[in-house]
Amino acid sequence: MAKQKDTFKKFSKELGPFIALIVLVIFTAVLNPRFLTPFNLQSLGRQIAIFGLLAIGETFVIISGGGAIDLSAGSVVALTGVTVAWLIKHQVPVWLSVLLILFFSAGIGMWHGFAVTKMRVPAFIVTLGTLTIARGMAAVITKGWPIVGLPKSFLTIGQADWLSVPIAVWIFAVAALIFHFFLTKTVYGKHLRATGGNEVAAKFSGVNIDKVRFIAFTICAVLSGLVGIVVASRLSQGQPGVGSSYELYAIAASVIGGTSLGGGEGTVIGAVIGASIISLLWNALVMLNVSTYWHNVVIGLVIVVAVTLDVLRKRLAKQ
Repeated sequence: MAKQKDTFKKFSKELGPFIALIVLVIFTAVLNPRFLTPFNLQSLGRQIAIFGLLAIGETFVIISGGGAIDLSAGSVVALTGVTVAWLIKHQVPVWLSVLLILFFSAGIGMWHGFAVTKMRVPAFIVTLGTLTIARGMAAVITKGWPIVGLPKSFLTIGQADWLSVPIAVWIFAVAALIFHFFLTKTVYGKHLRATGGNEVAAKFSGVNIDKVRFIAFTICAVLSGLVGIVVASRLSQGQPGVGSSYELYAIAASVIGGTSLGGGEGTVIGAVIGASIISLLWNALVMLNVSTYWHNVVIGLVIVVAVTLDVLRKRLAKQ
């Protein structure tokens, strides 16, 4: 009985968003039967993969606490997307270009981790700086023009299917499983939640706070780089203008999925559900012919409601 209660408590925060997701699917499918067509479901899957990978990265950073947040994710997507395209156009093999971009992304995350943990620069400031630098560098590399003419071997990543499921979705599924295991079954996952939950107590328990946050920022940047590769492949070009506001959608997806902005709480499953809700909302608004001007309004309202509910839940828990 106690074990069943623990299991319910463990997944209770994801239950509400999951029910909301199911209701949204049914609602959209009833109003527009085209929603369930294979083409639309594949497009939706690719979008969920993009926002889901970013949301997982943001979840790790936010769980680490201390007001940590990564505002650079969308700009890193743009920079890595144009950089991988530039490398491929300059005759660097596709596999090596992808590998180099992932290492490059890790370097960006390490810089964030170093600045936050050793230089004590607020995460908001250092990632805001990277947001501006990365967006500017993407424009510098391309001179404002997309890099086109990429080989089919690269386009497979973002456009091809396997067993009628987009390759991007398979990549997302594998990444989600790996990071779910990493967060729930490893010592690092326990240390991450302890750090975000009570930094002082974690430090006295022997947790290396700086190392925990350093790894969290690195994971977030690597996943942003992976998204940059997927997006460039999906669009068949390195486009410096992509990724605008992606970081906000990723943060929203993470919070909607139950991650607490105060740190210490969050799951990969929740991030996946949150990303699915954000992507489905976009898709539903398009399918229902709602003006694009209303899209950001709806997403913004969802973010405010999710954060408000999280605050109210914490207040009730303290009473």
